Amino acid sequence: MVDNLIYSYVFATDKAEKDKSYSAIRADAASAGVIPSSIQKLYEAAAKGVYHNKTVPAINIRGLTYEVARSVFRAALKHKVGAFIFEIARSEIKYTQQDPAEYASAVIAAAVKENYKGPVFIQGDHFQVSSKKYAADPATEISELKKLTKKAIDAGFYNIDIDASTLVDLKKPTVEEQQLLNAKITAELTEYIRQNQPQGVTISVGGEIGEVGKQNSSPEELRAFMKQYRSFLKPGLTGISKISVQTGTTHGGVVLPDGTIARVELDFDTLKTLSDIARKEFGMAGAVQHGASTLPDAAFDKFPANGTAEVHLATGFQNIIYDNPNFPKDLLGQINDYLDANHADEKKPNQTQEQFLYKTRKQAFGPFKKKMWDIPAEPRARIMQELEEKFGFLFQKLNVVNTKDLITNTTN
Repeated sequence: MVDNLIYSYVFATDKAEKDKSYSAIRADAASAGVIPSSIQKLYEAAAKGVYHNKTVPAINIRGLTYEVARSVFRAALKHKVGAFIFEIARSEIKYTQQDPAEYASAVIAAAVKENYKGPVFIQGDHFQVSSKKYAADPATEISELKKLTKKAIDAGFYNIDIDASTLVDLKKPTVEEQQLLNAKITAELTEYIRQNQPQGVTISVGGEIGEVGKQNSSPEELRAFMKQYRSFLKPGLTGISKISVQTGTTHGGVVLPDGTIARVELDFDTLKTLSDIARKEFGMAGAVQHGASTLPDAAFDKFPANGTAEVHLATGFQNIIYDNPNFPKDLLGQINDYLDANHADEKKPNQTQEQFLYKTRKQAFGPFKKKMWDIPAEPRARIMQELEEKFGFLFQKLNVVNTKDLITNTTN
């Protein structure tokens, strides 16, 4: 019945029906032993050296969320994986039309369906401060971010990545001054999370010092941020458990004129250095890498080898869905027509049509959500099989195979 419950919750127009489905999904999850959880204790164990060379994959699902999450759980069960995160960013919530309650419900319904038991980690990714909106009205922007954070916590997001790196001002003369506002806002939002987390739960909070796609982060930036962050944080409060850095990636990758992805050279030396500093000097799990899903397959085992705590993956899974030969061609045509009609203003003068469609097709997940969920069972299953294989590959490369017991031992 869980198939019907989640479909009803996502697409029913009657509020009473939606509420009934939501309650049933949550009750089924609780009775099945599916537990929305914080990964805080695992990251505390990493800081203490309890385990080494394991990088937790954080998986962004933009569409077909229930089915994609099922494929993640199937791969996890096959490889006895417990250390993995489901996440969705502030921007993705908007353009995929998935609020926190819907996203979390789809994930836990998928766990119930696949008979996965134990902690399930759901994360708010890039809960980001808009620099433009903050400049115009700081109080309103922070208030909106707090409202989103509260909704996420209420839905079972017990892992939140704060991103105030958009407020870093590289024009300031010193690194401390550049990171000042970032540290201050991150501390304020950390305190808000601590005030609203459920009793008995310590939400895992992440910070960020370098905006993805900008210049690479440095040890000086990390130390300047942490010194000021700790000075702003109220005494006795648990601080961040990880720190996101920039080492050369771009969200979605750099698309070439023919629609293929340019090869990116990641600065793994910087990633290792920053992870070491985060653990040894500040008691965190290590550094976090964003924008990695479109990297070559050979790059992924370098993350655990260089002490990366967590890696965020999104666009590569989107590409598997859209580029799969089993994705209905008529639906893809409708999506392309929609993008041409509704997002033409985003096309840059020097972009080819292939580059434009690649960069904007994420915007179709919301408007075409129901049509994607209604893809016939056989082609949908073939798409999910390819995704399941990809998740299994990543679990192996990131060295999180056989971590189910590690999660049990550190979260209980």
